[in-house]
Amino acid sequence: MFRSRPPLWAAALSLLVPLLAVPAGPARAAASPTLADFESAGVPAGVSAWGNDAASTPVLTIEPGAGRPGAPDTNHVLRSGYAISQWGGWSQDLATAQDWSPYEGFSFWVKGEGSGRRIFFELKDGGSGPGAAELFESSFTDDAAGWRQVKVPFADFTRRADYQPGGAPTDGELDLVAMWGYAMRLPTASGTLEWDDVALYGTAPPRPARLSTDRPVYPVDEKAAAKVSVTVTTATGAPLAADLAVTYRTGTGTATPGKDYTPAEGTLTFPAGTPSGSARSFTVTILKDGEDEVAETIPVELSAAGARPPAEAPVIVVNAHGLPYLDARRPVRERVADLLGRMTTEEKVGQMTQAERLALAKQSDIAAYKLGSLLSGGGSTPTPNTPEAWADMVDAFQLQTRQTRLQVPLIYGVDAVHGHNNVAGATIFPHNVGMGATRDPDLVAREGEVTAREVKATGVPWDFAPCLCVSRDDRWGRAYESFSEDPALVSRMTTIIDGLQDHGVLATAKHYVGDGGTAYGSSTSGDYTIDQGVTRVTRQELEAIHLAPFAAAVRRGVGSVMPSFSSVDLGDGPVKMHAHKELITDVLKGRLGFKGFVVSDWQAIDQIPGDYPSDVRTSVNAGLDMIMVPYAYPDFVATLQAELAAGRVPMSRVDDAVARILTQKFRLGLFEHPYADRTHLGEVGSAAHRAVARTAAARSQVLLKNNGRLLPLSRNAKVYVAGSNADDIGNQSGGWTITWQGSSGPITPGTTILQAIRQRAASVTYSRDASAGLAGHDVGVVVVGETPYAEGFGDVGRQGRTLELSAADRAAVDKVCGAMKCVVLVVSGRPMLLGDLSGVEAVVAAWLPGTEGAGVADPLFGAVPYTGRLPFTWFRSVDQIPINVGDAAYDPLFPYGWGLRTDPARDRLKAARDKLAAGDGPARAAAAALTLALAGRLWNADGSVRDARAVLAAVGAAASLLERSRTAAFAQQDAVVSVARDLAQDAGRRPGLQATADHELAAGHLRKAVDLLAQAAR
Repeated sequence: MFRSRPPLWAAALSLLVPLLAVPAGPARAAASPTLADFESAGVPAGVSAWGNDAASTPVLTIEPGAGRPGAPDTNHVLRSGYAISQWGGWSQDLATAQDWSPYEGFSFWVKGEGSGRRIFFELKDGGSGPGAAELFESSFTDDAAGWRQVKVPFADFTRRADYQPGGAPTDGELDLVAMWGYAMRLPTASGTLEWDDVALYGTAPPRPARLSTDRPVYPVDEKAAAKVSVTVTTATGAPLAADLAVTYRTGTGTATPGKDYTPAEGTLTFPAGTPSGSARSFTVTILKDGEDEVAETIPVELSAAGARPPAEAPVIVVNAHGLPYLDARRPVRERVADLLGRMTTEEKVGQMTQAERLALAKQSDIAAYKLGSLLSGGGSTPTPNTPEAWADMVDAFQLQTRQTRLQVPLIYGVDAVHGHNNVAGATIFPHNVGMGATRDPDLVAREGEVTAREVKATGVPWDFAPCLCVSRDDRWGRAYESFSEDPALVSRMTTIIDGLQDHGVLATAKHYVGDGGTAYGSSTSGDYTIDQGVTRVTRQELEAIHLAPFAAAVRRGVGSVMPSFSSVDLGDGPVKMHAHKELITDVLKGRLGFKGFVVSDWQAIDQIPGDYPSDVRTSVNAGLDMIMVPYAYPDFVATLQAELAAGRVPMSRVDDAVARILTQKFRLGLFEHPYADRTHLGEVGSAAHRAVARTAAARSQVLLKNNGRLLPLSRNAKVYVAGSNADDIGNQSGGWTITWQGSSGPITPGTTILQAIRQRAASVTYSRDASAGLAGHDVGVVVVGETPYAEGFGDVGRQGRTLELSAADRAAVDKVCGAMKCVVLVVSGRPMLLGDLSGVEAVVAAWLPGTEGAGVADPLFGAVPYTGRLPFTWFRSVDQIPINVGDAAYDPLFPYGWGLRTDPARDRLKAARDKLAAGDGPARAAAAALTLALAGRLWNADGSVRDARAVLAAVGAAASLLERSRTAAFAQQDAVVSVARDLAQDAGRRPGLQATADHELAAGHLRKAVDLLAQAAR
């Protein structure tokens, strides 16, 4: 799923720009500071260009510019040549926030082309830095060739509605006291513009005190009272210089004065000298009229000479009461029917609209547009990014729904794809690729439970997970979001849905359908090479490979499904999935019987061919129930209403969509409990939750090679650690961690692999680049791999990305492994080209283990055994890609399902036998067969098999019996088959049979799996 687009200044350098000191304090006459005059040999530090891809990034140069009016002959200007496909521009970012409040406005000179294009520019206000500031914009029209000066008062800037960066303030006020710079957004076209003398100008008028209330909405029941607290804040923080009288009165709303409430009016007095931030309150009494009715509003009007009123007028709301849909004792179907029958067209359309939380021009737009849902895109977080701040944020949005007539609660969604990964300090699990390597559906369900507990504690009831894509090409930048290349294994891992939904969080099966099968080179999105491309398959292939996990998810009762950005070509040409009525309505909702609702991906309907009204009606008529707008919610609401009025979208389709959405809201209990249950906030990132993630990381480790049984390492060994990913939480967590694309470094609390090794080993030397002395060590551990990325950005071929190790990592491997016995840990989201392994004794696929690096060290030092298996075929050469289990030509470096174990086969078989003995009849019979297999004469002293023929015969018999058992867990079935796999891997032959056997095991064909492995072992 695409998330918040990268900040438009993402490439800008955060360096100090020469800037005249801007005075703080009360407004006063001051010299207007120049922010940039471009009188430098090159582009000034802090000024940089950005774009959606390299071609769309403007070229900035310093050129002579004597032709500007009033400029000296030696003048220079900034020239920006551009050819933008989606977005691009340039910024000046400041290393230190500046106070611009003493000035009237913002100005610059620009040499236009007379193109008639509208050009936007924006200011970066508040927040922790240029990339996390609230954006306020203005624009000019390039309507004449030549130089012109643009001057805009600060009062005329408006909050940018189509995009706000993650972590930015959300108060909607251009405060000016902590400014981080500005950005010039160039049009989607080609051209050249020149810029000069960017400056502040004028003197700001005196800034009045501000009035605010303790909350914007006051929900209250009949026969109660609403207490409204009014606070006065001065612009400078100083006490009031003079008396301030604040007049309040109840205004005209939908509630009837004298019947529903007692009107109130009066004055709150704040004497001179009152400290800034002081509050006074008044009370409005609510009456009982004896009627069952919808919510009614009582606006509150506040005014004071010399003070600004609240940014949004507060409102008291008499809660809806006595209506059937509010009665939790009634069946959900009955409640839905009652509520749907009361809704207007506008209210129905609002329920189908989902906006990014930073897109809200003001929070009251939730009520004004009757919005049904909000989301946080990747990296769209409150400030500070803490669990408590998340709960506060979501509750504040939920509060706005109380002023709507029917008080339908929001359903708030996040991409918690490997834990509550947007929240600093949350428990971060291995990505799905690692969870697939565990082969443990029960552990995956526990991951879902932990994630649900942390997500729900922060007030969020909806998770855009799991991704049930079947990734068939390692070049795809989303491969790590897939559990496997094998649909049978992906289907097994749908247990995460139970973990989420059994603990109060709605799950989302995504991305329906075929996003893992897109052909390399088929993408038309920016410079992506495979993401959002075209999946070219037969109907039979689509059914068997890509649709199977979604069928499993529907059987588990998944509450929502998200279509893919990609297209499907079944032989008649590609069709965007968001427009595919056959697959969404006929197959998903019809044949598969899906009862939840379908939500679009991020702005995905805009990719459907045609104009915007066509996009809206095509997607809704195709079966989409909720549209992730995410920014243009006013346009979507107006457009869908117009399509309904014109009859191009039938009301029956809208009623079906809204009924599906309301059903899930009722089932989640949002009408009874709309706000965060904060009793579990302390569990976010708790030791107990991290212990589960540590177990997951340990079981995800796949031992690819172990010559001389180097692993596990001795705790007494002198260990030399090197490599780029040894000591980096960001790298080992991967994309979708704190931000959309993720980032390197200490981005969230956790244990790095190096820290975990130090906790295990008696002696550790660390040198990232292996430059420290190598002598005197027993073993080397080189931790290499990828740096974080997410969709599109991780596609191989995009801006030079490959599947090869970096030169620095390769050098570290060569240096360390050339000097001592060594193990290479590969931290990556997919298989990588490893090169010559002849000098490397051991190799481990560590995947992206998340924040619990101790899970990597646990099997490394033998605290737990290596048990993981490859969820993807590990290619031998990039020329083999795509390579998957079942291919006719199959000669990988390591086959699908490969994974050496360090626990004795006899021990695991005995443990499985003991658990099966307490099961149903077939399980007990299987246990009896295993008892024969456990005879001491059949085994070596180290627990390995001595008599392969006898053991395989008994294991095969047990496998046949277990196929009929209703009580045998997959873990026991897997343990039985694993003995045959050990023998096949020891033989090292016929990788195709080994891979097919693991597929058959995931599909539940245990006897067939054993027979194939027995063949491979011969």
